[in-house]
Amino acid sequence: MSKNNPVVEKQARGKGARYVYEELKREILTLELQPGAPLDETTISHRFAMSRSPVREALVRLSADGLVEMLSNRSTLVAPIDLVGFPRYVEALDYLQRINTRLAARNRSAAEIEEMTRQARAFDAACEKNDYLAMSATNRDFHMSVATSGKNPHLARAYERLLDEGRRMLHMHFDFIQSSSSDRLLSTDHYDIVEAIHAQDVAEADRLAHEHTRQFHSQFMDFLRARYDDDFDFDVSEMAR
Repeated sequence: MSKNNPVVEKQARGKGARYVYEELKREILTLELQPGAPLDETTISHRFAMSRSPVREALVRLSADGLVEMLSNRSTLVAPIDLVGFPRYVEALDYLQRINTRLAARNRSAAEIEEMTRQARAFDAACEKNDYLAMSATNRDFHMSVATSGKNPHLARAYERLLDEGRRMLHMHFDFIQSSSSDRLLSTDHYDIVEAIHAQDVAEADRLAHEHTRQFHSQFMDFLRARYDDDFDFDVSEMAR
């Protein structure tokens, strides 16, 4: 039927592209697809039993999200995680997190406070299920509810892009925190931020947003250091023989 109805065919392609996009995005964000992994259109088409057109559309959308790289030789890779640039990423995140939170404290409505609280609870629920993908998604949604209440769409969009860009790092961060006996998740910080915004305490909202970023930075650096396992021993004299 779709051969005779261009509208139906277009809708089918659109639905297929959305499905491929969501599945590949989930696999990239959860690191099921590792940074640098090749994404071959033909292989993906066979996997999802559809033509290459919706697959190509999904990959272009993932490229716009910064999650894949489409190279000049027509090959496509999962985008690397730029650990070298992590300090500059955190610097930008801190600036945007603070200004959006300050604006929220100044401009928020009662309904927006309720939405922030709802998103904070959604993050708690994801933590209880130990669902890292849901945790990174609800963390993003919480911070975007704060940014939306700040009433500056330009700053909110820039902040949203950084939050999305950092979700893979946040996923690794959650994995490390869950196995740590000393570190904690950031959930209580969310309620403190909401309380400061509700009180329209701009200075306190700014301080809490800054501390929130600093805690993420500190814990992620702990995660990177923990990748080196020095808990072993061997007899050097035996190796010299």
